[in-house]
Amino acid sequence: MTVTNTAPTVALREARIPGDGIYEGRRVLHRVPEGWEERPYELFEVEPQARTIGAEIRGVDLSRPLGPGLRAELHRALLEWKVLFFRAQHLAPDRQRAFARHWGELETNPLLAAGSSEDVVRFDKGSGSTPTFENVWHADVTFRERPALGAVLQLREVPPAGGDTLWADMAAAYDNLPQDVKDRVDGARAVHDFIPGFARFYGPERLAPHQERFPPVEHPVVRTHPDTGRRMLFVNASFTTRITGMPREESDRLLRYLFQQAHIPEYQVRFRWQPGDVAFWDNRATQHYAVNDYGAHRRVAERVAIAGDRPF
Repeated sequence: MTVTNTAPTVALREARIPGDGIYEGRRVLHRVPEGWEERPYELFEVEPQARTIGAEIRGVDLSRPLGPGLRAELHRALLEWKVLFFRAQHLAPDRQRAFARHWGELETNPLLAAGSSEDVVRFDKGSGSTPTFENVWHADVTFRERPALGAVLQLREVPPAGGDTLWADMAAAYDNLPQDVKDRVDGARAVHDFIPGFARFYGPERLAPHQERFPPVEHPVVRTHPDTGRRMLFVNASFTTRITGMPREESDRLLRYLFQQAHIPEYQVRFRWQPGDVAFWDNRATQHYAVNDYGAHRRVAERVAIAGDRPF
């Protein structure tokens, strides 16, 4: 006698996650491009802070001049880790500027408060201060034809708690885009404008005089790193306004999705500051987020930015 399995088929109700979101799941995390030659460092110690981004550099005194060998090793570490941290440096502004100049000419930014010289930006935050670029993911000055190569930031006064900064690896963000999204953004260009970012805290009377100096510019949605050859997502919520040649509604929807990529924890490193700490980051390969969670306490930082090249 043959027995037939007649167990009823279990039917699931229809359920669907809304599209264009970010979901849990495994990420592909490559710190360096394929074929990269990894070599030990001879002049300092490297202490990784996250899987693909962020490393503390130990055994380097930035107040002293850099020799060619040390500069070369630090440059290699910057390309590998995208942001480097140096504890307790307590650099005078001229030494901070001298260190940054090993990577190029320094930028000025007339839209932000200056420190001891016009190429030093001073962020002095406390009760009643102008918020500027906090609580938003962004890359610096992408509204320029040649956005900054990188920046060197030092904390001079730190609140008792809070005030951390996060960086996101935008090569990892690009690597993990779905293939259909890559097909849409590879070769696309987007408009960047200083006004949306600065309008968060400045009025029209402050911004209007700078419109001629900083007209809207176009950059690739996905840029290629000039040193490593990696492909990196290059749009941000402060300055990217639309994708060229795309209907506004479609552009807005796609940009919202691309902006969200910086929010994924696997692509991030978070740094807790102490007075005198220095961070040096590759602005081409990262976005960053300064956390304003310290209330009326004071937080004082000084930054110098290194002029960059035209994205391609």
